[in-house]
Amino acid sequence: MDYQQILCEQRGDVLLLTLNRPERMNAWTPRMMAELTDAVTRANDDTSVGAIVVTGAGRGFCAGADIGANFGSHLDGDSAADESEPPGGRDWIGLCRESKPLIAAINGACVGVGLTMVLPFDQLVASTTAKLSARFVKMGLVPELASSHFLVARCGWGSASWLALSGTTILGDEAARIRLVDRAVPAEQVLDEALAMAAELASNPPPQLLMIKQLLTQNAVETDIAQVQQRELAALEVAYTSPEHREAVAAFLEKREPRFR
Repeated sequence: MDYQQILCEQRGDVLLLTLNRPERMNAWTPRMMAELTDAVTRANDDTSVGAIVVTGAGRGFCAGADIGANFGSHLDGDSAADESEPPGGRDWIGLCRESKPLIAAINGACVGVGLTMVLPFDQLVASTTAKLSARFVKMGLVPELASSHFLVARCGWGSASWLALSGTTILGDEAARIRLVDRAVPAEQVLDEALAMAAELASNPPPQLLMIKQLLTQNAVETDIAQVQQRELAALEVAYTSPEHREAVAAFLEKREPRFR
């Protein structure tokens, strides 16, 4: 795919994806989602990539959907296109949860779909001054991309209810306080922090990273503890016979760093 709205750059074993519509504060379009989907899918198939960081060009991360480009057809009665899913029918949430580790480096405004598309990521790092908002109610809409689940999962019932029902905007430091994001750092440190975190995750064995993500996805809201343990034991049986486990044991005995890639 010819990328027109994102940039791709590999730094070591971390792939950096940059939303690249700075003149529009990286406002979301179906084209952008299609390019992100393609880039993440390609990265998952590339053994040289261990983790993925997504950030925004210029002053913003993603200031929500491009209203003129996306809502006009709805107002005109054309509901043929579903902007919540990328072309080709690939489920974005499913892709994120089945992907190599994903980290968002939220460098500025992160609004509406700009926020909800990264909620299923593994880690969110925000500038302390970044503005975050799930402001769908302000547009006469409701949350999408499973954000009514992920908001509660990330920051609890009360905070999720307030964010969704009020459509309020909060800064990155408050977002970290209520656990909407995982870390808040000064603006000039956001990308470096995210890249360092991604490099740390990328140093771990890829198959085990994927299995752990699957376990977290399946077991996060599982109420049957026996089922939780069964899934873990099944994954452990695979892990115990893996070359990555053998390499980890050998590295420990030989007092060296393991080589997983």
